[in-house]
Amino acid sequence: MKKRIDPKRMESIVLGIISFLSLLILWQTAIWITGTTRFPSPTTVIVRFFRALVEPIGPYTVIGHVAWSFSRVFVGYSLAALLGITLGLTMGWFPYVRAAFKPLFDLLRPIAPLAWIPLAILWMGIEEKSKYFLIFVASFVPFTLNAYAGSIKADRQLIGAAKMLGAKNNQLFFKIVVPSSVPQIFSGAQVALSNAWMTMLAAEMIRSSYGIGWVIIAGQQVNDMAQMIASMIAIGIVGFLLATGMRLLERRFLVWNNQGI
Repeated sequence: MKKRIDPKRMESIVLGIISFLSLLILWQTAIWITGTTRFPSPTTVIVRFFRALVEPIGPYTVIGHVAWSFSRVFVGYSLAALLGITLGLTMGWFPYVRAAFKPLFDLLRPIAPLAWIPLAILWMGIEEKSKYFLIFVASFVPFTLNAYAGSIKADRQLIGAAKMLGAKNNQLFFKIVVPSSVPQIFSGAQVALSNAWMTMLAAEMIRSSYGIGWVIIAGQQVNDMAQMIASMIAIGIVGFLLATGMRLLERRFLVWNNQGI
């Protein structure tokens, strides 16, 4: 028996396609009306995008540059997940951890990741370590905030019932607080991934020899706007795929918390 296609999902796909085609039409129309030759046409950009998939720009094709960028995101993001989730959960549950670390976290939290660039370069140079650090900073705050929010919102009635049955503090933490915080942690993971991807691009534009951010700067240096826009399209596609993948993971592992997103 064939699975029926959800009409709402089909409608969403069709409207998305119409919106994309409308953008291309408006783009081409604006070029015809203004007669500009400085801005590339949609056809030129699309052709350049597909050429970049097979023809190297510098040492790699666009796929290779994206792979390098993703590897940088993976390192910083993974470290931020490990430390941020641990800090957030323990701050929410253990008063002494909250007293020791929350004031410092609240002081550093408003600082934008890009504000750390000069210090990162001074401390770690212009190679990979500084990029990992900036991505870590961008991801750390959402992970910590959401893990903290999840831990302080744990079901107090359930905790009270477990205490009456003789559960110890560490048991309450691992058996109740941590599992109940998982939906909040996934929400933070999505925000952290978006922040990490954007910060990585900024870091690569400052100093790099490869990566999708470097491809944009390389296009700027030779005044190749088609290459720059094609790279931006690649950035958007990868960002969309990462966000979609994170939502699919959430649906897969949190079926009981599925809110239809």
